[in-house]
Amino acid sequence: MDRKPRFIDIHVVQPVPYANLNRDDTNSVKTMLYGDALRTRISSQSWKRAIREHFQDALGDNALRTRRIGERVAEVLRSRGWDEALAERAGAHVAAGSSIKWEVAKGKDKQPLTNKVLTNALVYLPEDAVEELADIAEAHKDTLTTDFTGKGKTKPESALKGKIDKVLTRRNGVINLFGRMLAEVDHAGVDGAVQVAHAFTTHSTEIELDYFAAVDDFTATRDDETGSGHMGTAEFSTGTFYRFATIDLRELTKNLSDDNAIGLEAARELAGQFLLSFIESLPQAKKNSTAPHTLPHLVHVAVRSDRPLSFAAAFEEPVRPAEHGGYVGRSVQSVDAYSKAANTLLGPARVLHAAHASLHLHKLEYLGERHASFEDLVSTSIDIALAEAPQ
Repeated sequence: MDRKPRFIDIHVVQPVPYANLNRDDTNSVKTMLYGDALRTRISSQSWKRAIREHFQDALGDNALRTRRIGERVAEVLRSRGWDEALAERAGAHVAAGSSIKWEVAKGKDKQPLTNKVLTNALVYLPEDAVEELADIAEAHKDTLTTDFTGKGKTKPESALKGKIDKVLTRRNGVINLFGRMLAEVDHAGVDGAVQVAHAFTTHSTEIELDYFAAVDDFTATRDDETGSGHMGTAEFSTGTFYRFATIDLRELTKNLSDDNAIGLEAARELAGQFLLSFIESLPQAKKNSTAPHTLPHLVHVAVRSDRPLSFAAAFEEPVRPAEHGGYVGRSVQSVDAYSKAANTLLGPARVLHAAHASLHLHKLEYLGERHASFEDLVSTSIDIALAEAPQ
């Protein structure tokens, strides 16, 4: 069996107070039934967005995901001194000029809007690639002067298709890491190098309804009416969450470059920042009314040669509260015990490195070396994982 580093697994135990970090279409707390117990759940899509935003802020390497790429191109053209009307026309033609299907946007009255185009798929590309699309518009300025309604027989943008499609295949670090689904443009799809699980509470939870009222300040000063200006309810829950993600180093280095040295250096930066962003990020729903900005109580990182290994099964039987209350301590102990059992069953040689950082005061036997900080934990794990490039 190949013993080279292939996967970096990260496990997090994190308590979250009264909050609703991720809502469904009815503004309700997301839940799941696991081990015949109702758990609070936060979708991977929600937490991945928080991770991606933290990741981009840290590296300053942004990507844009939008159906309104034409309007974004028009903004760039206006900043270059273009007339507003001409910029909008050119942006619409560029948006309709790729292999991606599109539709003319409609206003509030459901009527088509001139020079407003929505692509049917979300365009996902590096932010600086928008400048390249604007360059294409500038190079063909004389042919993009007609209003775009989607009905004209002449389509000047059709001559730009190859150039526009080429720009849409551009990628940067965040796209190489998280991947991109864009089937309509050849060679634009990128297999993601990270997998992120839905977070869920290690124990059963109950959803709480919070009744709230807003006071009308003017009415309060007049003292001529009683009651509030607005009343409503909102759902919240509390809990200790288990979170898991894994990085496929082989997929990441393949995405980055055919030059192994360049690929490894970039992989070191991207993988390291992903782990830190996974640790430090938090979905922002209802943050102004709950401020649930907690730290993970435990972070465990394992470098594996064989396959990713989630410890979610450690919580199939929900954790019971400790003698004096609380779930964090027993959740951390469950991770430690499951790590021993699972790695013994699979064979400990598959784990090439294990380490952890924790607020937990008691010694953890089976989670590897203890580090004082998250940064030390991540940097050491990355150094070991990338000491030998995955093939």
